[in-house]
Amino acid sequence: MKFSQQLSAYYPEKSYGGAQLYRDMLNQAILADSLGYDAVSLTEHHLINILLMPAPLQFAVKIADATARVKIMTSVVVLPLHDMRIYAGEVIAAEIFTDGRLMLGVGRGAFGYEMNRLGVPLETSREKFDESLNLLVALLSEEEVSWDGKYYKFDALTVMPRPMSGTGPAIMMAVLAPEAIYHCTKRGFHIQTTPLSGDHKLMLNQVDAFQRGKAELGEAGKHLTLSLSRVAFMAKNEADRHSKIQAAYDYYSRFDNVFTGPGIVENGMIAPLPRSQTMAELADSLLICTPSEMIDKLAPYAEAGIDRVILNMNFGASQAETEESIRCFAEEVMPHFLNEPGSLDAANAAE
Repeated sequence: MKFSQQLSAYYPEKSYGGAQLYRDMLNQAILADSLGYDAVSLTEHHLINILLMPAPLQFAVKIADATARVKIMTSVVVLPLHDMRIYAGEVIAAEIFTDGRLMLGVGRGAFGYEMNRLGVPLETSREKFDESLNLLVALLSEEEVSWDGKYYKFDALTVMPRPMSGTGPAIMMAVLAPEAIYHCTKRGFHIQTTPLSGDHKLMLNQVDAFQRGKAELGEAGKHLTLSLSRVAFMAKNEADRHSKIQAAYDYYSRFDNVFTGPGIVENGMIAPLPRSQTMAELADSLLICTPSEMIDKLAPYAEAGIDRVILNMNFGASQAETEESIRCFAEEVMPHFLNEPGSLDAANAAE
């Protein structure tokens, strides 16, 4: 089992400045590269002050220039917000500029506030995502593509230049429902998922769905990987753990507002709202703990066959504390899992 650092921006104070925010994320990527993390991951979100990254492909190129080996994953880009005829060319350029280290995680969008204001409400984003994904795959893998769909209609064209790998970077689907994971895996996509509140049974069902789809592909599916996204942090002691859980609780008071709540946003800043979940319940669902506890919490993931865990440590701690957590995890936790069954060695070679 290998690990990625999620470079997800949290911007509770505008006075901090976007330049410093992205400088912090770049430094985290450089640190992760030096410490042997398999990948770093970038979100795509607009108009709001959490998970803020309006230009993930541009940032991927910046990271590639500053690092040596780490994969750079979009986790995820929101396909319905883009014109695939333009976006396919941007993906190819990013694949070239990152020297083939780009992995393209894709999704339909999750925040109603963001999607509504950008003209693709969640009620229609699934349908547009499906057509966009099919078109993107065609544009990357074929020449002279014409299209007659609901959202795209055009005569034959060829996106230039052509992908360096022949079909473009590996594509990773962001999927939650086990049955959807099964069908996406059968189509030959890598999978990113999350057990949401930490439900172990759901996680096992997600893994089972992936493994069933992969097995049905036979040899053609051996390179496919399953990534699991979790909020995590390395706590020094119980007092530090409590402090970080409080920070995560404050973060989720904004996250819930735009994810499942009313979407109350003013001048780009999400209003914190009261939460029904208690602090103790949140603590049980997150990986905020000491190194020994972290090893115990991650062991079931390795046993289940998870290939990669994507760790989101950006939810309110200072840059110095976040870098310390990234380093501590690499030095005290990662060595226990890198040689476990289900590692990505074969997948790395195949990508």
